[in-house]
Amino acid sequence: MKVKKLLDSFNYAIEGIIYAVRTQRNMRIHMISALLVLTACFFYDLSKMEILAISITVSMVIMAELINTAIEFAVDATTNYYHPLVKIAKNVAAGGVLVTAVNAILVGYIIFWDKLKYINFIVIRKVKTTNPYTIFIILAIVIIATIVVKAIFGEGTPLKGGMPSGHSAIAFSIATTIALITGQFTVVILSYVLAFIVAQSRVDSEVHSIMEVIVGGVFGTLITVLLFRVFG
Repeated sequence: MKVKKLLDSFNYAIEGIIYAVRTQRNMRIHMISALLVLTACFFYDLSKMEILAISITVSMVIMAELINTAIEFAVDATTNYYHPLVKIAKNVAAGGVLVTAVNAILVGYIIFWDKLKYINFIVIRKVKTTNPYTIFIILAIVIIATIVVKAIFGEGTPLKGGMPSGHSAIAFSIATTIALITGQFTVVILSYVLAFIVAQSRVDSEVHSIMEVIVGGVFGTLITVLLFRVFG
């Protein structure tokens, strides 16, 4: 019972993110910007601290926009007429988003400006010499892209149905990453068997249709292969 409540809490949280992406223009802009910044990380030889700074900055901007959206809906739900305090509340919340956005620009300037002066991009090394945190960036891109696609289709909930299957996308993305890193036939087979089991469990539990699971698996695999092919 506690496990179900925990899963429901995650489901509600991700559902809130998807709703914000689906309905808020600024949230979509922030998500696209996050994808671009995370992708740009592959072009340069960034240190662990620089990756950490970018991750925290991106999270702060998205979190601020989510809080701003929550405040706007909460205020609108309790007030159906113009009130100066309502205007102040919304303006202050929007100001919080602006502060994080300006901070993001500053962090991006500090990290990327010296590197942008050189046209020759530093492409990431071969897959087997990839730093561990680079793999987490790939998984982050897959997760964000899956959330965006779910928001576009607007079906089901984050953990219960919808196109595509997020579990399948992430499972096959991890399996593909393991396959590209190791290159060993046995490990590759076992990785995809585990990914297939995850996908099958979503169909057996009647959470997703077969098509949603297939699309999720193909989606996660293609994005992972594309990132490794282009940048690796």
